[in-house]
Amino acid sequence: MQTLAATALFDGERLLDDMAVILRDGVIDAIVPRPDGVVPMPGILAPGFVDLQVNGGAGLMVGATTDATALASICAVHRDLGCAGILPTLITDSAAVTARVLAAGIAAARAGTPGFLGLHLEGPHLDPRRAGAHDAALIRPMTEADMAVLIAARADLPALMVTLAPEAATPAQIAALTAAGIVVSLGHSDCTLDQAQAAFAAGARCATHLFNAMSPLGHRQPGLVGAVLSGDAQAGIIADGTHVDPAALRIALRARPRGLFLVSDCMAVAGTPLTEFPLQGRRILRRDGRLTLADGTLAGADLRLDRAVRVAVAAGAGSAQALAMATSVPADLIGAQAGRIMPGRAADLILLDADLHLTGIRDGAGWRAPRA
Repeated sequence: MQTLAATALFDGERLLDDMAVILRDGVIDAIVPRPDGVVPMPGILAPGFVDLQVNGGAGLMVGATTDATALASICAVHRDLGCAGILPTLITDSAAVTARVLAAGIAAARAGTPGFLGLHLEGPHLDPRRAGAHDAALIRPMTEADMAVLIAARADLPALMVTLAPEAATPAQIAALTAAGIVVSLGHSDCTLDQAQAAFAAGARCATHLFNAMSPLGHRQPGLVGAVLSGDAQAGIIADGTHVDPAALRIALRARPRGLFLVSDCMAVAGTPLTEFPLQGRRILRRDGRLTLADGTLAGADLRLDRAVRVAVAAGAGSAQALAMATSVPADLIGAQAGRIMPGRAADLILLDADLHLTGIRDGAGWRAPRA
């Protein structure tokens, strides 16, 4: 048995004072008042982060060469960045590459890969008018065969999130994916408010990187942003100060105080000193905390979730709210047994200082410093 305590404890919902966590065999046994004689660590003890949009890390991208070993490497580097679990994410690619990544994910799940919570397929069923850094030549409408592949894969994955545009999939297809347990997220879309609301009514549950690559909020044409801010679907958001202006983030937080979760949208450079990498034959440049194509188009983010938490707090979120956006909110969305400190959960914990910088990571191997 081991007792852990810090200046404050974040259990996934609340910041608690004078509490401790009892561990037995790497599993959380109880949360109790801090016993006499237990010296608290300085900072906030919290569950490990949960990131639902991770395109790569450790020099690797999820893509054409991905296998279960590559997924394990990506998960491992993100565990060293404070994530208890992630959804490795494939951006728009061919049917063959999609099938390969699904097979790799199934193999990773069967192997019990630490930190692997499932997969996120961001495309190819998007709107080419909102392609962003995706290869528009690979974007296409969803077919019945595509839907069958996704539904079959979901049965062997712990979670599957699919980002699609309402223009590229029918409400009936969205309903069928949802019925199979797939988390449908709307993104890379130029849809109208009515189209977005019809997709949410059919079962779509969230939106991908709110504000980015989607129809914006207009006072007569509210678009996908308006559908999210005025509805009850959840939305991932890239809080790096670049993808979303702090004023827009503040507006979103006020409109949907419990409807947002933080994503890194990180790429192969995560956890490495790399300054560039290839993406589907194109160079992605890492400069001044930004990832861009040669023409300046944003191509993912250079972001750790502890920084995203700090950006959210600077935009007006409370500390507990921002921490929940990086832990329990995304975990609950995909049904993962992560993101909370509670009895029966694995002791995947992190320590943050008073300014919400990540200072320590704990799993079955004990405490270690985060990757620089």
